[in-house]
Amino acid sequence: MAEFYVWPQQVPTMIEVTLKNFETDVIAASMSQPILIDFWAPWCGPCKSLGPILEQLEVDYNGRFTLVKINSDEEQQLAQAFGIRSIPTCILMIGGKPADGFMGAQTAGQVKAFLDKHLPTEGELVAESESDEAAELLAAGDPQAALEKLADALALDPGNDDTRFDYIKLLIELGGLEEAEAALAPKLTEIPRQLRFEALSQWMNAIKYAATNAYSNWAIEQFDAKIAENKRDFELRFAKACLLMAVSQWTAAMDELLEIIMRDKKWHDEAPRKAMVAILELLTPPKPKAGAPIPGKTAGGIEVLGKAAVQEDPQAALVSSYRRKLSMMLN
Repeated sequence: MAEFYVWPQQVPTMIEVTLKNFETDVIAASMSQPILIDFWAPWCGPCKSLGPILEQLEVDYNGRFTLVKINSDEEQQLAQAFGIRSIPTCILMIGGKPADGFMGAQTAGQVKAFLDKHLPTEGELVAESESDEAAELLAAGDPQAALEKLADALALDPGNDDTRFDYIKLLIELGGLEEAEAALAPKLTEIPRQLRFEALSQWMNAIKYAATNAYSNWAIEQFDAKIAENKRDFELRFAKACLLMAVSQWTAAMDELLEIIMRDKKWHDEAPRKAMVAILELLTPPKPKAGAPIPGKTAGGIEVLGKAAVQEDPQAALVSSYRRKLSMMLN
C-alpha cells in the first residue's frame, strides 16, 4: 500500500489540471495520495450533476483522495492520452498509474462504492501512520517505542501483513518470543503459508534450539575446534549455525549451513536448507511501497540516469550472492 496521510478537515480543492501541471498535480501527487481525475466540459449536462457530488465526497472522505478536474475540450492531448471517448469520465490514479475508472453520471452512493474498492479506510490510514512512526523510531535507536507503535498499528489494522511481519520480527529481536509466537500463530495456519512468516518461524526455532541443545553453553571457538576434528559432524555444525542465527550473525550462519548442504543435502529432513532459505528471506530488503519512486526515473517513469548510476543495495547484493551459492549446492 502506498504511504497515505490523514489531513485536517478538507475543503474542495478544485485543482484545474493542464498539460503544464499534470506531472506535478497528478502523477507525482498520486505517489502519496489517490488522485481522482474528473474529465469534464462546460457544455456537458451530466458533468454538471456529477461535479458537485465529487466535490462533496472529497470533503466527506477527509483527505483519503484528492479531486482534480481536466477540461477535455481545452486539454485534448490529455484526453487522448487517457482514451477518453465520452464525458464525464473519472480516472482514479494510484502510484502514478490509472487504477480504475467509470464513465457517465453517477449517484453519490455509486461513486462511494467505487472509491471504497480502492481507498484505504480511516483505520488503515492511521495504522499506516503508526507504522511509519515506528520505522522512524527504529532508525533513531528506540526499538521499544517502535514496538509499541507497531502494536498500535496492528490493533488498528489486524489484516495488514506488512505490519504484522515487522511487529513479530522486532519482538524476536527484543527477546519477546512468547508474544511473537502468539502474533505469528494465525499466519502459520494459512495455506499456503507466506514464506516470510515461515522464515520467522524458522528463526524462532533456531533460537530455541540454540538455547536448549547440548551445546547451548559453548563458545564459537569450541565449535570450531571440534568441527576441525570432524568436518562431517553435522549436528555440531547445525548447532553452531543456530547459535549464530540466534545472535543475528547471518553471514556466518549461512556459511556453516552451506558446509552441511555441500556434504549432505538431505540431512535431518533438509533442516539446513530450510534454515538457509529462512535467512535469505529475512535479509531480503522489503519491496518499495506502492508508488515509491524508482531509482533513476522521474515520477512519470522517464529514465534520468544510466544503469551505472544506480547502485545495487549492498544487502540485496549479499542475498543474491548467497542465493546463487545455495542454488549451486543444490544442483
